[in-house]
Amino acid sequence: MKDTLRLGLTRQETVRIDPARVIDFLGEDGQVYATPFMVSDVEYACWRLLNEHLDANETSVGVHVTIEHLGATPLGCDVRIDVEISGIDRRRVDFETIVRDAEDTVGRMRHSRFVIDAQAQVARIKAKSARLHSR
Repeated sequence: MKDTLRLGLTRQETVRIDPARVIDFLGEDGQVYATPFMVSDVEYACWRLLNEHLDANETSVGVHVTIEHLGATPLGCDVRIDVEISGIDRRRVDFETIVRDAEDTVGRMRHSRFVIDAQAQVARIKAKSARLHSR
């Protein structure tokens, strides 16, 4: 990790709620931002912020998510995702996030990521895959 990683760093992203990000079980007029896609969008925003402060051989993986999905954002609208680094404990980095549309706070999330050596992780995955496929 670079010495630029510190508490309070922030990132802001805007996401358009497109057809791939909505629920469809309420019919065409009830298509709204789906919780799993909110989690994904927030997780990637946290990943991008953290990546700016990692060494070339490092990346991070998500290890914990706590979410409150507080409101519905309709298809075609934008949400703003604000993420902030709220904790650093060795290789674990914690984030506080807020998701807002033009009217409401629609989500809050706490997310934790663990900084890893990318090549070592790929080697572990390949070894596990070989073991599982040999059964």
